[in-house]
Amino acid sequence: MTTIVLTGFEPFAGDATNPSGDAVRLLAERWAGPETLVSEVLPVEFAGASARLRALIREHSPDVVLAVGLAGGRTGLTPERVAINLADARIPDNTGDQPLDRPSVADAPAAYFATLPVKAMTAAIAAAGVPASLSHSAGTFVCNHVMFTALHATAGADDIRAGFLHVPYASEDAPDGVSSLPLDDIVRGLAAALRTAIDVREDTPLPGGTLH
Repeated sequence: MTTIVLTGFEPFAGDATNPSGDAVRLLAERWAGPETLVSEVLPVEFAGASARLRALIREHSPDVVLAVGLAGGRTGLTPERVAINLADARIPDNTGDQPLDRPSVADAPAAYFATLPVKAMTAAIAAAGVPASLSHSAGTFVCNHVMFTALHATAGADDIRAGFLHVPYASEDAPDGVSSLPLDDIVRGLAAALRTAIDVREDTPLPGGTLH
């Protein structure tokens, strides 16, 4: 049986909600399989989130790992292509930890590419009627840290593929003047991305680069 680990995040930076965690919970409630879906909302903590994700991978030996986080200000869902080995926090995490120029994993590679079909996932989200684009930077906060952790933990394991997806604010709870999407649209786009991550082994050869 195929097993999926799907994670979102709890609220942070003073927000009352986090659409990544909300969308993951809703998708898990609606999940009809046939794959086994293991879902969890991670703490917005450098140490806590990475430790919990490694534990989930060890416990469930998943075929696919997809972590989801909030990128406030983005206008659509954005599968991430690259995770860098850098934790450089503009704000503290939910424990007060604020690393500066620290590697996510000591003595690990400088970066990893997602092992999920990120271009095909982007196309599938758009085909579901939800704004989407491919992103080449997951930042340097806990989202990037978790993506790097997932890829480092699964490096060399051909039977486990991993990646990360950012979502915008949900319209129901977005700060004034910030780009957002209805939460149901976020869930629909996430479902399309996850289905593609499960079913597609080789990524689609579509243009995905940027000029700047």
